[in-house]
Amino acid sequence: MYRINGNLTLMGLFLCAGLIMMGIFIRYGLTHIADNKRTVTVRGLCEREVNANKVTWPIVNKEVGNDLTFIYRKIENTNSMIVKFLKDNGINESEISINPPAVIDLQADRYSYNQNPYRYNVTNVVVVTSSQVDKVNDLIKKQTELLKEGIAIVAGDYQYQTLYEYTDLNAIKPEMIAEATKNARAAADKFAEDSGSKVGRIQTASQGQFSIEDRDQYTPYIKRIRVVSSIIYYLED
Repeated sequence: MYRINGNLTLMGLFLCAGLIMMGIFIRYGLTHIADNKRTVTVRGLCEREVNANKVTWPIVNKEVGNDLTFIYRKIENTNSMIVKFLKDNGINESEISINPPAVIDLQADRYSYNQNPYRYNVTNVVVVTSSQVDKVNDLIKKQTELLKEGIAIVAGDYQYQTLYEYTDLNAIKPEMIAEATKNARAAADKFAEDSGSKVGRIQTASQGQFSIEDRDQYTPYIKRIRVVSSIIYYLED
């Protein structure tokens, strides 16, 4: 009987010790889980200004008249002078394209009350697409020289705006992402310092979309590129 009671006592001690150890492990695990839930969300911004490396410049002129044959001959002559002007100023033939003329018959609509003395209004567009942005900008300023040849260039038409693009985004993406991430980490470090913690590993990270915009309306050939990275860090004591 004494031996049986002793065995039961020993088993009870082992059981109590096991329950105590299990409680310690559970408490540690819950504390660890709670620590892992302490996070900080930060955003890192990177902005750069770059010069456009592609320009599309439509050179527009209009002709009016009643004789389409005469108008087309005049357009062909005008196009020849525009192309010569461009080539003489360093634009390659491969960078020049001539659109088909757009003809509006002002008398085609029987219900029209148009009092214009001319029947046809023809829009002619010669397009320069080039990576020589600076050279094209200089020519835009010099296009008044075409007036001396009797060519009236139409300006300010919203349908034919000069477009500037930046096409080398992939070349600067890695550096910009690295800078945005660095800025996000700096913000997380500052937050952790102020809260008496330290930054741990990354929980999640997402890269925002790159945006390319004109720096302002006066210098559309200078682009502002922007990206924002959003990162969630764990905080540790």
